[in-house]
Amino acid sequence: MAAATTAPLKPCRVDGIPNELQCGSLQRPLDPARPDGVKIDIHYLVVPAMARNKLPDAVLMLAGGPGQSAINVASRVLPRLSRLNNRRDLVFIDQRGTGRSAPLDCPDDSKLPIAEQLEPAAQMRRIDACRAKLEKLPYGDLRFFTTTIAMQDMDAVRQALGVPQWDLIGGSYGTRAALEYLRQFPAQVRRTVIDGVAPPDMVLPASFSPDTQAALDKLIEANAKAFPGLRADWQKLLASLPRQVTVARPLTGAAEHFTVDRGLLLRAVRPPLYQPALAAALPAAIHAAATEGRFEGLFGLTTAFGGGKGMKLAMGMHFSVICAEDAPRIGQATDAPGTDFGRVDAEMYARACRDWPRGEVPPEFYKVPPAPSPVLVMSGGADPATPPRHGERVAKALAAGHPERVQHLVVPESGHGVMAVGCVRDIVFRFIDAKSAADALPQDSACATRIPRPVAFQPVQSTPEGAAQ
Repeated sequence: MAAATTAPLKPCRVDGIPNELQCGSLQRPLDPARPDGVKIDIHYLVVPAMARNKLPDAVLMLAGGPGQSAINVASRVLPRLSRLNNRRDLVFIDQRGTGRSAPLDCPDDSKLPIAEQLEPAAQMRRIDACRAKLEKLPYGDLRFFTTTIAMQDMDAVRQALGVPQWDLIGGSYGTRAALEYLRQFPAQVRRTVIDGVAPPDMVLPASFSPDTQAALDKLIEANAKAFPGLRADWQKLLASLPRQVTVARPLTGAAEHFTVDRGLLLRAVRPPLYQPALAAALPAAIHAAATEGRFEGLFGLTTAFGGGKGMKLAMGMHFSVICAEDAPRIGQATDAPGTDFGRVDAEMYARACRDWPRGEVPPEFYKVPPAPSPVLVMSGGADPATPPRHGERVAKALAAGHPERVQHLVVPESGHGVMAVGCVRDIVFRFIDAKSAADALPQDSACATRIPRPVAFQPVQSTPEGAAQ
């Protein structure tokens, strides 16, 4: 591996965080096999420990997506890690292809008309145009943004900072990154938290269908009392497509006219399922669309998900990862498609990856070796992307030979990512802060398993003037 060169840390500020922080960067080869070739800068943020007698291990937050900037998401994550920050540095590294580290950004399509945002042919045109533009960048060889190479960057940052061991915290795709770092650099990891597990072997596009189907079915069952006809409404809505609709844009109020087909509806329903607070409004939105032809609720919930700078993905990096690590294995996937969702996602990614440059992935990437140190695995029971079935499989592999090193915490009514829910952040703190590996696990998680699902949203009904309330 090529030696890293680094500039010293310097004071900096980050949006959403009032304190002065420290920023740095180091230069890395785009292609690890060509250390004298094209170089890229890997940028990182350090939130210094509050105490003077800080502990040597630092917490490394691995962002999701793939394509999320760890530095941009720092302000959202910091409140969940504040207790750990008392005696430990927190480190946020923009993975290559994201944020400030050789970004592979595509144009923001959130301001486009709703139909154009979600319509498959329009999406493909934008993806193809973005790929062509990215390939013209000085670092535009899109084969060198895989998870395996990126984790070598992460270890180079560890060495540059003089950190003996990381405490890894990964969410969503960040769990795959954490597992790959743990595989390549087992001795450099003290504790690992993986929240919403996306294993290297899950074949993301193929798993989307059965996992989203299960989350939608669970939502319908959970709201059987408040919306007894919800399943019939959903099937009626599917059977009514395609149809012309008029929808007011949530932010501007401008009317948009477009055709809703089955694929467009399925893509609209999926995002709110990630967050139970948004999913609580889905029953009313489905009912309104099925019985009254009003689609404002459905598309309003879709556009409400994932707002904010920190949630935006570098889609070029996203496809560079998925097209190398997942798409080639779609044909080998054993997951049966969901009844309603079919192969919508698998077909979209297969088309997007058809012309995308494909990086090399070592065969061992897809295997999860036994854990060399304590690992806390966390899953949300209502998660449409990384439900407990994936966490269970990874926990079993990690626990091989040493079951005492692994605990799988399932929050039954939580969605995608559970660390911000209720008492879970306290569990994470106790796990990482425990002085010995023997004390780290098991953690008492009863407080998390009792967290209820948000009750279904009921639209306010207007009443005639003078009528009894």
